[in-house]
Formats: sequence, structure tokens, C-alpha cells
Amino acid sequence: MSLTQSLLVIALLIACSAFIAVAEISLAASRRLRLRQIADDGNPRAEEALKMQEQPGDYFTVVQVGQNGIAILGGIVGEGAFSGGLSNLLAQWLPASTAASLGFVLSFLLISSLFIWFADLLPRRLSMVEPERLLLRVLHPMQWAIRVFRPVVWFYSRSTDVIFKLLGLPEQRDERVTSDDILAMTEAGARAGVLALREQQVIANVMDMNSRTVTSAMTQRDRIAYFLRDDPDHIIRARIAEEPYSTYPVCDGNIDHIIGYVDAKDLFQRVLNNQPLSLKDDSLLHRALIVPDKLTLAEVLDQFQQVREDFAIILNEYSLVVGVVTLNDVMSTVMGDLIGPDDEEQIVRRDENSWLVDGITPIDDVLHALDLDSLPHDEEYATLAGFLMVMLRRVPRRTDSVDWGGYKFEVIDVDSYRIDQVLVTRLASPPEASNSPLGVQATLAAAATLAATEAQAGQMPPATPPAAPPVHG
Repeated sequence: MSLTQSLLVIALLIACSAFIAVAEISLAASRRLRLRQIADDGNPRAEEALKMQEQPGDYFTVVQVGQNGIAILGGIVGEGAFSGGLSNLLAQWLPASTAASLGFVLSFLLISSLFIWFADLLPRRLSMVEPERLLLRVLHPMQWAIRVFRPVVWFYSRSTDVIFKLLGLPEQRDERVTSDDILAMTEAGARAGVLALREQQVIANVMDMNSRTVTSAMTQRDRIAYFLRDDPDHIIRARIAEEPYSTYPVCDGNIDHIIGYVDAKDLFQRVLNNQPLSLKDDSLLHRALIVPDKLTLAEVLDQFQQVREDFAIILNEYSLVVGVVTLNDVMSTVMGDLIGPDDEEQIVRRDENSWLVDGITPIDDVLHALDLDSLPHDEEYATLAGFLMVMLRRVPRRTDSVDWGGYKFEVIDVDSYRIDQVLVTRLASPPEASNSPLGVQATLAAAATLAATEAQAGQMPPATPPAAPPVHG
């Protein structure tokens, strides 16, 4: 075979190898969602590509047979095409045996480099950039090759299936789309500029509704504005003027005996008609939706939809009221700062390494702000105040602190056992012991010693919490 013929054969082998490389990578890299969109737009080859992804055994058998066959032929043809000529050229300056050996090595490197550049790297990189478009172009030729090499394909595919079954390996790719997949796609879209950062955050909040409990969005017990059944007219009017809300729970004796709720619109209508306000009138009361405090936001949203309500009372396992939640509270959690921008922020970033956080801030919001995955014993609390109580094993007082995960959580302000403000500071070089059980025990022991000393000196009130949270009507 002449040098010209050898070069033509090598060029043909490189082209075939490049085609096979494109076919292999494009099938593996093509996104099913994108192929489904193309199929829905009326392209029948996209539907065939989806079926091929579901059962790719025969396809990849042809790929491997082709790659190995071309590699063998390329070595044979390349060695014969370049080895002799290079050996003769080098023999002018080197001994014959050395020239022959060096000519073979140079021929091997030349052929390998050509295949690596033009049959592997270039087509594979191109296939990663536009996998769906290239897959639709190579699909029909690959299907024809599968039919041509049917006996070989059948033998290797069936034997591979047997090996998979013997080893207990999965034969099909798991195509289920998880919430993590969706979040990863939206984050990539935000980085690429396709999605605005706020839009991406809204999607993340929606996905998070199945894990966040209703307590993370509720109005706390001590902030509930409510009426007693026997409140006179002037108290009702004063309460509405002082705390204007659209809905008020109505209680019998105390907040833990809720008998319903009253809509502010009904009260305003009576005021406009110069009628006295009396909550003993059953026509004003509506039946309140009662939900347990362990429900997720998604479950509460379903409850609102089923009973066509937008207001619910939240009870704990002891049938005590822990808070109230409205549809607006749930949507505010989802939409973030897109709605309700005038509300007081619960997390205020002071500088690069410190935050001022309200004690009732949901722990999920704290984790997001601090870029933490979790906090210890997170199943035992729902707020930052609960985290500090669990870690200190008592009601925190001013200057109490907990170090965890490279952050220092220090209580700044306490109002009647309620943690108002917590200063969170990123530690420059957090000690490893602070995150270990021994480190936590040492911190707690020091805090307990300090508390005992202060209590003996009469510098602070007893740490025993009241039987129930204080209620500010």
C-alpha cells in the first residue's frame, strides 16, 4: 500500500472514530427534558432518541466494537505507512537497528496523536456542548449499524446482560427528577443569567415547603391579638385600633380555649351601622381551623385549600395554642422579600462576619443565612431561641453563648425569658473541640458554673421558665 493510500485509509479511520465518539458522548450527555421538549415540538427522531436512552445496550455495543476495530486497523495501517519511511530517514544519521526502533516509536506517537486530537478530544468536546443536536444527526446511522452488525451486537449485548445480572448491577439509568435536581438546575440558571436571583430563591422556597414546619411561619403565641368572648364594646374597639388585623381569635377565658374567630370586616360593618360590638353574637363567629404544630407548610396549604380558609390556629401535643398562621404568612415564606418589604427583618447582617438575629427566627432561615447544612439536635426545636435552649439545657440569659460550626451564638437581649436578639459571629479560627461532644460539654460546664455563681450572688433572677408563655393582648 502506497503512502497516499495509507494516508487516505488513516483519514477515513479517524473520521469513523470521530463519528463513533460523537455518537457515544451525545447519547450519554443528552438531557431527557430537552429531548422531550424537542419531541413535543414534532421531531420524531427525538422520540427515538428517548427510547434509545432507555435501552442503550445495543447502541453502546456497536460503539465499543467500532472503536476497538478502528484502533486495531489504525495501528496496523499507521505502522506500515510511517514506520519504514521514518526509519530510512533516521538511518542517515543513526545505526540501522536504532533507526528502526526510533522510527517505530515516532510512527506510533504520530498515529496516536492524530487519533487523540481528531477522533477523541475534538468530537467529544463538541458532543458535550451540543449533545441533543448531534444525537439526532447520528441516530439513524447508528441504528443502521446496529442492524448490520446484529449477530455481533446480539452476542456481546446478551453476554453483558448476563454479567450484569450475575453481579446484581442496575441495567437502566434512574431518570427520576428529584427536588435536588430541580434546585441544581435553577441555581445553574441563576448563575447563567436565565433566572433572576429572586426568582431562583422563590423556587427554592417552594421546594422547601415540604420540609419546613408551620411553626417557622406562624405568629408566635405571645404576639397573637385576640378577644375574649365577654369583652365589652370599648375594649374591642380599642384592641382593633391598637392592633389592626384582618382576623382575631375569640377565646373563652384564656387563649388556650379558642371558640372561633371573628373577621374584622364584620366588625367594621357593625361600626358603620352604629351597632354595638358583642362577641356573644354567634353570627359574628366563624369556626377556626385547628392544625397541629408538626404539619409542614405544604400540608397547611392543602388544609387551607380543602376548607377554603386562610386562617388557622396551631396547637401543640398538649392542646396548647403555640401560634396562628395565615395564608399570607405561608406565601410570605415562599415569596421572601418580594412581598411584605416593610416588615422588620429577623436577620440583619452587620458586616462580613456578624449577624443580628431575632430569637424567634426559624432555624431554616438561620441555616440559609449562615450557609450551614444543619445544627445539632435540629429535631428538637424550630427557632434560634430553641437551639440555644437545647444547647445550654436551660433558659438562656444575657451574654450566654454557644460555639458551633465555626460560629459564635451570643445572647444580646432577653425580655422576660424571651430571647429578643442574638449576635452571631463567624469565628476566625474555630477550635475543633468546640464542635465535638467534649467541647460542648466543657462549654456547658463553664456556663453552668457561671450561672451558679451569679445566682448565689443574687445578680440574676431564677432561671425557671413560667408555666406558659406570656400573652400580650
